[in-house]
Amino acid sequence: MRTIPLLKDRPRELQVLLAGVAPAVTGFVAGLMLGVSAAAYWIVNLIAAIGGVAAGLEHENGWKGADRGLLGGTIFGTFLLIAHALGGAAKVKLPGFEPLLVIVTAIGGMLLGALGGRLRRVVVKPPADEQPAAAEADPET
Repeated sequence: MRTIPLLKDRPRELQVLLAGVAPAVTGFVAGLMLGVSAAAYWIVNLIAAIGGVAAGLEHENGWKGADRGLLGGTIFGTFLLIAHALGGAAKVKLPGFEPLLVIVTAIGGMLLGALGGRLRRVVVKPPADEQPAAAEADPET
């Protein structure tokens, strides 16, 4: 599989779009769907979860992916609640104290980002200059 560039190697504008604007827009759409349809709300959440894992793939390891996911999940949950406040009654049961949803989305984002960062080692082929030599890769020889 081809390599996925690290977020830190991308231009600053793209970093802001990927790490800040994308979760904000997705969270806002999820918040709007919360007042429209339960199915639409869960579909947007599924898309956001896939995006959380994909975001983690842009980091060297699970720890850095978790940091990105924590930020993205917090932004997602915050904008979800902002849009929900502008929209109608929720079609999905929310916590009694709705700001708890931001904590839930932050933790969920952290776990998804960590998964993506961890998967990077399995899914993404490192560039040729970063691949270990055959002798180093197999310690039993």
